[in-house]
Amino acid sequence: MFNNVLVGVDGHGGGRDAISLSTKLLAPAGELTLAHVHSGDVRLRRRSSAELDLAERDRAIELLEAARAAAGVDARLRARESSSVGRGLHELCEAVGADLLVLGSSRRGLLGRVLIGDDTHAALNGAPCAIAIAPAGYADQPVAIREIGVGYDGSAESEHAVAVARRLAAEHGAKLSAFQAVSLPTYAFLAGGTAIHEVIDDLVGSAREQIATLGLEPHAVYGLPVEELTLYSASLDLLVVGSRDYGPIGRLVHGSTCGQLAHTARCPLLVLTRAARAASAQSPST
Repeated sequence: MFNNVLVGVDGHGGGRDAISLSTKLLAPAGELTLAHVHSGDVRLRRRSSAELDLAERDRAIELLEAARAAAGVDARLRARESSSVGRGLHELCEAVGADLLVLGSSRRGLLGRVLIGDDTHAALNGAPCAIAIAPAGYADQPVAIREIGVGYDGSAESEHAVAVARRLAAEHGAKLSAFQAVSLPTYAFLAGGTAIHEVIDDLVGSAREQIATLGLEPHAVYGLPVEELTLYSASLDLLVVGSRDYGPIGRLVHGSTCGQLAHTARCPLLVLTRAARAASAQSPST
C-alpha cells in the first residue's frame, strides 16, 4: 500500500514497535528507511567541532544499524540533527519522499494502548505524509491485519479514509467495517412530542444505513466519538481515520477527537493527514 515508508527509531521499545508495524504496511516492492533524529545542546554547538558532529552521527548510525539487525529488515538508514525530533522527522520525510511515517507510542500506560509521548506528538503536528502509530508492546505481540475499521462521518476526509482502507483490506485479505458515533442535536431537546430515545434510534439507524450504502459492515452508536471509537478499536487490527486539519495530529473525524484518540486507541492507528489526502488526489494510482 505504502511505497516509501520512514520509521522513527529512538533506541527504545517504541522504535521496535514502529518497525514491526511498518513491515505490515509497506508495499512488497516498497522502500523502508529507518531514521533517527538527534538534537544538539545549543551551548555545546557554540563550541562544537567537526569531530563532535561526526561522533553524534556515528552514534546515530550505530543505533540504526542495531535496530535494523534486530528486526531483520532491509532498510536504508538516515540520521539527522534537528532542533526537535518532530521537525527532523518531517524534514527526513520530505527528503526521501516518504508517503508514510511510522512511529511508536510511549511505554507509559497499558500495554497495547497507543499513548503518544512528546516526541511523537511533535512529529504528528503538521506531518507532510500519512502517519501510523504502533501501540506499546506491538513488536512483542505482532498480529496479522485481519480486521480493519474506519472512523466515518460522511466528510471528504472520512471518504478518503474509506478508499485507503479498502485498498489495505484487499491487500491483506482483511474484513472491513466502518464506525460512526452520533450525537444528539440541540433541537432534539427543544422539540416536543418526540421521545429522545426515538430521535437517538433514528440517528443511529440513519448512520448505519449510510455506511451500509458504502458496501461496508456498518457500526453506529450514540455517544462521544473518542470513547466509542476507542471501544471499537479494541476489536480491530488497524483503525484508519482522516484528518481535517493540521495541529497536534490534526482533527480526526470530529474536531476534538484527534489528540484524545491518539492517546486511547487499542490498536495501530493510521492517520491520513491533509497532506496525504492532497498527494492521493494528485496521484490516485498511488
